[in-house]
Amino acid sequence: MMLTLTDLLVASIALAVPVLVAASGELVGERAGVLTMSVEGMMLTGAFAAVVGATSSGSALVGVACGALAGLLVGVLQAVLSVTLRADQIVTGIAANALALAGTTFGARLLLERGTEVPGFARVAVPVLSEIPVIGPVLFRQTGLAYALIATVVVLGVLTSRRTGWGLAVDAAGEDAASADRSGIAVLRVRFGAVLVVGLLSGLAGTQLALSEVHTFTDNMTAGVGYLAVVAVIAGSWRPVGVAVAALVFGLAQALQFTLPALGVDVPFALLVMLPYVLALLAVAGLVSHSRPPSGLTKPFVRLGRAT
Repeated sequence: MMLTLTDLLVASIALAVPVLVAASGELVGERAGVLTMSVEGMMLTGAFAAVVGATSSGSALVGVACGALAGLLVGVLQAVLSVTLRADQIVTGIAANALALAGTTFGARLLLERGTEVPGFARVAVPVLSEIPVIGPVLFRQTGLAYALIATVVVLGVLTSRRTGWGLAVDAAGEDAASADRSGIAVLRVRFGAVLVVGLLSGLAGTQLALSEVHTFTDNMTAGVGYLAVVAVIAGSWRPVGVAVAALVFGLAQALQFTLPALGVDVPFALLVMLPYVLALLAVAGLVSHSRPPSGLTKPFVRLGRAT
């Protein structure tokens, strides 16, 4: 069957949702001054736990809860290392990713059998709206989990905006921790909580990938999507709308891996696999020099006077 532009856009949106969800969590963490490189490991752990939970219970909703909890637990580990113990954020993040890859691969051998049916989420067509040409199938025929996660991202954006106390505290912790500490903001608590948000959202992003798109678990199934989420924050200039646009671009780049061969376009598959990461490098090289990251990302954690 010949693929159409609509098919490409549907695939792009589907693949962009996990990037968007994880990147939205990472945006909160980076605004608080913490670079969480373990997003990849959080997503992978969430995907694995979601599949184990769903197959063990027979319920996709239980799988969602397991995936969210698994991502949150990795977030706790990362927060303890990077915020409480002040270990190097990049080193601990990469180590957490390696641990997640090894742990989920080993766990899959023990707990998951090949060919096991995984309860998941089917696409839901919104009445009337899903019948709109092009836009309808793209935006209004997603899974229920995808709709819920997009709504979660919107709510998170509102709660962490600079019009709320939490949003102001997050920005203060990331821009000038010492001044925020003197003004009474519990900087370490804010940063710890921000990393937990990264873990929770990343675990849900992995869950979306496993239960809505793939309906199974395979070794290293995230394949660098977590790193794309981190880059999406940089490419989006640390702004929610920019992050969403970057996630859509990366989703499109991933979708081209499957649609171009189906359309008969003769492009080496290895080049198509590289495309999202080439775009990521170009985005960072072109935008990072024109964007100013939160100050906390560019200097070591300062020693704060308050105990919290």
